[in-house]
Amino acid sequence: MTIWVNEQIDPSGMIHACIACCNESQAKDCHDSFENNLTDTQKAAGWIARLRTVDSWDEVPVNSLKLN
Repeated sequence: MTIWVNEQIDPSGMIHACIACCNESQAKDCHDSFENNLTDTQKAAGWIARLRTVDSWDEVPVNSLKLN
């Protein structure tokens, strides 16, 4: 099973928002939203929106919103 994990990460590496789901289209829409919601100031400071995949719910950060 592929699980898509969206993370919004600050310059220190701390995850500020995380949403995980099994639907690729939904995950890409979420990633676009995360990316678009970062301000120019945040981007200049090193904030990133990251989309990655994992194979198990055990690999998803514990504080994430998990969608089926």
